[in-house]
Amino acid sequence: MNRSGKIPSWLAVAVALWLPAVLHAKEDPVHWTLTPAGGNAVVAPGGVAYFELKATVDPGWHLYSPTTPPGGPIITKIQISPNPLIKSSQIFRPQPVRKLDPNFQIDTETYTGEAVFLAEVTAAGNAAGQTNVEAAVRYQACSDVKCLPPVKKTVDAGLTFSPGTAATSFKVPGGYLVIPAAENAATPVAAETKAVTPSAAVSVQQDLLPFLLAAFGFGLASLFTPCVFPMIPITVSFFLHQGGTSTNSAKHGWIQALLFCSGIVVLFTSMGFLITAIAGPFGVVQLGSSPWVNGFIALVFFTFGLSLLGAFELTLPSGLLTKLNSASQGSGHLATLLMGLTFSLTSFACIGPIVGPLLIASVQQKGAQPVLGMMAFAIGLAAPFFLLALFPSYLRKLPKSGGWMIRVKVVLGFVVLAVMLKYLSNVDQVLQIHWLTRERFLAAWIVLFALPGLYLLGFLSMEGIKREESVGVSRALIASVFLIFAVSLTPGLFGARLGDLDAFVPEGSAITNTAAGEGKTVAYFKNQLDGALAMAREQNKLVLVNFTGYACTNCHWMKANMFTRPEIQSALQGFVIVDLFTDGTDPDSEKNQKLEDQKFGTASIPFYAILDGNQNVVATFPQLTRNPQEFLGFLQTKPKMLL
Repeated sequence: MNRSGKIPSWLAVAVALWLPAVLHAKEDPVHWTLTPAGGNAVVAPGGVAYFELKATVDPGWHLYSPTTPPGGPIITKIQISPNPLIKSSQIFRPQPVRKLDPNFQIDTETYTGEAVFLAEVTAAGNAAGQTNVEAAVRYQACSDVKCLPPVKKTVDAGLTFSPGTAATSFKVPGGYLVIPAAENAATPVAAETKAVTPSAAVSVQQDLLPFLLAAFGFGLASLFTPCVFPMIPITVSFFLHQGGTSTNSAKHGWIQALLFCSGIVVLFTSMGFLITAIAGPFGVVQLGSSPWVNGFIALVFFTFGLSLLGAFELTLPSGLLTKLNSASQGSGHLATLLMGLTFSLTSFACIGPIVGPLLIASVQQKGAQPVLGMMAFAIGLAAPFFLLALFPSYLRKLPKSGGWMIRVKVVLGFVVLAVMLKYLSNVDQVLQIHWLTRERFLAAWIVLFALPGLYLLGFLSMEGIKREESVGVSRALIASVFLIFAVSLTPGLFGARLGDLDAFVPEGSAITNTAAGEGKTVAYFKNQLDGALAMAREQNKLVLVNFTGYACTNCHWMKANMFTRPEIQSALQGFVIVDLFTDGTDPDSEKNQKLEDQKFGTASIPFYAILDGNQNVVATFPQLTRNPQEFLGFLQTKPKMLL
């Protein structure tokens, strides 16, 4: 043993050569081999040969089956590479284990330990000599805490063609299933791809409950509109008095109420299904940023707002309502169900402004959000009808209809016009018109939120309030809320931050630079990735790529509230920053969207990536976060060679 304390020169050289290879080695827990089934690698021209494609999976990891249901991980795809000596081929997969995957929160089909796929290869009629059968595999490996980027590998095995060779006696074992050709194409993978972050899938599930509770709350709030509230005692009394006062009649009454509520739920849930079908799984980003869609929504909200303020009355076609009303007047369960549908349609003039923002918010999420959101809204709207049918004594405790409903309608009209400006600003930002600036937007919001306060205090003469009428405590408090909110927006006119509200307000020139602030300057580019990479190489810095959107509220929130934090600003000093907008109508946006899709396999925004000067991916962060330490940890990620 060398006790001199010196490292032998040969060992130092070996470590110097070995260490970089270890640091740059990619984690790969799945190992593939291709061998002839039964050891038989000889087949007659036109004959059939079988190969075993074995995947050996390291402990703690799993591989996804080619028949895993869509909507979750990247499935394993296998194909036999084209060969003129091979006429056709098909792949059989072994029986997988189907269970809930914690990364994606859906049922998936997985293999652990070892999975042996079978490839059936039919030789061409003129095949002669020898060839290599090559299997191309594209797969993704995951553990219980993370997933690796998809990988493409090829393995091969020799095959000899000999006329007169007897047909193989090999049989496909029971439990194996042939993989359809459409699911069996292993497509090339870009050299740099995105690792799927389990927290992104989990966060969707975590965000679902607050969203559903908000939708339910919107449904309850809709009860206090002038189109709905007066109908509560009338409708419930109709159920209770349909068959007298006997026990059976009471039971019949709540059954009728349940059917009536089902009609409401069916209508609004159907709207969710319709929007999901129209938008599709990949249409939500385009729907949320399209200037045509946002312009149409702004026009609809402008119409609703004027109607609520009393400029005109919105009504559905009388022919449709007449037919539904006549059908609901009959007896039986179907008539009661149609009565619920009719009620929903006739009240839409009041609850439309509440349904609209909810529907748009839900469709900008993923999966079944529109359906579940509209169902939660409908349950919130319908539940009081059912509960009051069960406990009719509470009908007497409801506030009586009166002028307060008109006041609710007018106040809602001002709020709807304010929401309309948000969609109008989306159009302005995506088209880069710069007409509805931050200052103009906030000035309009200050006025539109101050007007309800002045109206409730009696300073604005409109329907629902008389000048000589005294202001009650509740009216004064509600008016104060609107006025306080309007005044609190004023600092934003002069560049001050507004916290969470900055997500909905256009960016000002003072915060256009992602990392601008407190006497520090950071190299910043917009839609110029090549320029950012060149500067990063020159200054020996990393590049922070921010895939963002002009109309992306989460992107605005991150820029206004996360990037401006002192600890984040300090970390950003080591970066060259480039904002790549993906939701515009210009060629740069199309180019950036294509880059995000091809390099990282996603179209979501915000999406952050750290690159070195040679465009190698160091780390990615796929979503909004309100945890500064989490985002700081991402920014502090360094290339392995620098560790």
